[in-house]
Amino acid sequence: MDTLKGKNALVTGSSSGIGKAIALLFAKEGANVIVTYHSGKERADEVVKEISQYGVKTKAYGVDVAAEADVKKLFAMVDEEFGDLNILVNNAGINGSGIPVEDMSTEIWDRVIKTNLYGPFFCSREYLQYKKKYKTYKGSRIINVTSIHEYVNVPGNANYNASKSGMRNFAYTMALELASREMTVNNIAPGMILTPINEKVIDDPKKLQAADDIIPFHRGGDPMEVAQVALFLASDASSYVSGSTYTVDGCLSILGPNA
Repeated sequence: MDTLKGKNALVTGSSSGIGKAIALLFAKEGANVIVTYHSGKERADEVVKEISQYGVKTKAYGVDVAAEADVKKLFAMVDEEFGDLNILVNNAGINGSGIPVEDMSTEIWDRVIKTNLYGPFFCSREYLQYKKKYKTYKGSRIINVTSIHEYVNVPGNANYNASKSGMRNFAYTMALELASREMTVNNIAPGMILTPINEKVIDDPKKLQAADDIIPFHRGGDPMEVAQVALFLASDASSYVSGSTYTVDGCLSILGPNA
């Protein structure tokens, strides 16, 4: 308990799934948590209600991370309400299209790239403006929730694969840029986690069993198993860890491109 006591953390896309688990665990460990959502206001309000039981400060904001103006507005409101931020978790994202490149429209390509890659760029840039304003680089954290598809590619998923591999290299570049100020930047790459983004598999017993048969652990992951890694990366225990990807997938990615 109190691993993050007194720290302010912003977790994008935290009204459900992995983001919700991270937000709740951070709050349990003493952090004030900013929740963001795109369309799930009721879900976000429920998360805020759950977080409040830990006696920390929290608030939910609606934002489209793919829209630069929305992100700027979000950070301005957070600055007014919370002041400095210590931790940014870039979690908000959308799934791939299942469409081959030859049939993929620019609109479908852009929708995924803008949310999954532009979103972390917009949020990270605004967050770094906070650091410049408050002069609090050392000990601050950026954590990107990517996917094993940052290095395991599957056909029909080019927009998602590209966005996640882009996040990896984006994070590594920031890690180098911020290293002299001891501000860390890392990625978490989940495999099949039992969240709404995988509902097509979860809700179909045959598909779920087929997935379990492939995963060496023979099960999907729990969102809290990802959140625990995020807690480590947000804490002082990871003070010398930067420019890394932590894979949370029950050994799935070891199987290679056919995973």
